[in-house]
Amino acid sequence: MTSNKFNHLPLATNKPLDCALTGNALLNSPYLNKGSAFTVEEREKFELSGLLPTAIDTLDTQTRRAYAQYSTRPSDLAKNTFLSSLQYQNQVLFYKVIQTHLREMFPVVYTPTEGDAISDYSRVFRRPEGCFLSVNQPEKVEQDISQWGSSDDIDLIVVSDGEQILGIGDQGVGGILISVAKLVLYTLCAGIHPHRTLPVVLDCGTNNEKLLKDDLYLGNRHERVRGEKYDKLVNTFIQAARKKYPKAYIHFEDFGLPNARRILDKYTPQIACFNDDVQGTGAVTLAAIYAALKVAQLDMKDVRILMYGAGTAGTGIADQVADAIAEEADVHKDEAIKQIWCVDKPGVLLESMKDDLTPAQHPYARPDSEWTNKKHDDLLGVVKEVKPHILIGTSTKPKAFTEEVVKEMAKHTERPIIFPLSNPTKLHEANPADIFKWTEGKALIATGSPFDPVEHNGTKYEVAECNNSTTFPGIGLGAVLSRTKLLSPPLIVAAVKALAAQAPALQDSNAGLLPDIADVREISVKIAAAVIKKAVEEKLAQQEGIPDNDKELDEWIRAQMWDPEYRELRKVEPSQASPEAKGEAGSKGGTKKH
Repeated sequence: MTSNKFNHLPLATNKPLDCALTGNALLNSPYLNKGSAFTVEEREKFELSGLLPTAIDTLDTQTRRAYAQYSTRPSDLAKNTFLSSLQYQNQVLFYKVIQTHLREMFPVVYTPTEGDAISDYSRVFRRPEGCFLSVNQPEKVEQDISQWGSSDDIDLIVVSDGEQILGIGDQGVGGILISVAKLVLYTLCAGIHPHRTLPVVLDCGTNNEKLLKDDLYLGNRHERVRGEKYDKLVNTFIQAARKKYPKAYIHFEDFGLPNARRILDKYTPQIACFNDDVQGTGAVTLAAIYAALKVAQLDMKDVRILMYGAGTAGTGIADQVADAIAEEADVHKDEAIKQIWCVDKPGVLLESMKDDLTPAQHPYARPDSEWTNKKHDDLLGVVKEVKPHILIGTSTKPKAFTEEVVKEMAKHTERPIIFPLSNPTKLHEANPADIFKWTEGKALIATGSPFDPVEHNGTKYEVAECNNSTTFPGIGLGAVLSRTKLLSPPLIVAAVKALAAQAPALQDSNAGLLPDIADVREISVKIAAAVIKKAVEEKLAQQEGIPDNDKELDEWIRAQMWDPEYRELRKVEPSQASPEAKGEAGSKGGTKKH
């Protein structure tokens, strides 16, 4: 609980909520509804008498009841559907249930179960949520996006074009659910106000033949649009969002390989934006690297990194590492890149391959002269040549980190840092238990999927999971509260260092290189503080009154984080009511504004 010092702030949560609804209209507003927890006084004031059972519940009682109902559902997908239904009824209860059982429910509300819900989107559709923008109607974009509030009503927009969803590929208009799910994580993990968010899908068609042949498919029934027409929709959306919601931070999610990096590079110098697949994966991996380097007593400016897999995730990680090296060594990023070797299907990326490389891969192409008469397309041979301190896998090539490869790496560095990040689990480059065995417990490991602790020679080792959800929510919270003009590389590096500083391995070298997801809200406060301070330092922050004292800044942040707790309702007249008071706020707070 924070003090009342910052209760005057617009996002402060220690004050009553205005409510212009009564009777069934109030019970049908997920943002304002308390269900059986409405007090006697509230039932009288808001005309609820006779509409509710007599008993008055606490939020904890409601949470226990909802969890018991959840537990009876026969599958994870059924549990996901139950939680979605609960979210439509009572937002506070929905978040409270998940927060209370976060570790258990995380894979149900996000990956892998959300992927099943997205692939079934058109067949289980019940009601729309979020904003649907069609590539065939760019002239309607500004009008369509304007239905969600006034200029001060939206803090965060998550947008997807549905092309590369959670490892299941092109899901077309079903991509709206990844935008919704990501916003749920922002609220759960960082206290972003759920009624001040907007999920968006750019419906550009789909190359998924199954969807195109499905009579029930709800999106544009044609092949995915590319080129100028696609770019026009993206740009029209960005300009409309900036015009209508000038303070909103924009998060790009699950765009396909041809567009993800290209769009991020285009708009990063213009607006405060972020791509979790590119920057989030890179940031959380970099945090694990920082922690590992502390344990291994190595400096970032001295290490050699081998990236095995140079797609969106691999190059995103490489970019984050290069930014960190540049800052630590005080050199240009072009110089920092020389410490990174990227390997993809053709082998080490070389300058002679440039016509076949993606724009994201180009900076990492090495001079061909470095590999004259050397085998550059064999991982073992590359490890022998490069002698990396750090080996990172994003290849989706199972068992690629063989015993020979790992032992060769261990010859050249006392504490090899090895991250098999490909997921799901069946695609990981090596099993952590094998890596510990092959290195006699000396390796420092992080993975892309959760693994149980490993016991080797009587010692128990924790295996860190590079879960983006420990990172992007805090970055978003810092961006929203500071109203930063841009999300520049120094802000992300500051976030990474804040996450790395909380690694359990800094106290016990056998513990994890990253903190546990169960502690994510505390992690997000620390990350947000680092982002805000760096935004102020870089003269990017637009919010006034940001405290310059660390203790006050912590209190200022917490005062503005939304918690799943019932707040007092203050009755107001409809004619004087805000959209929130009318239950018209946010993606699931009620109806759109007209």
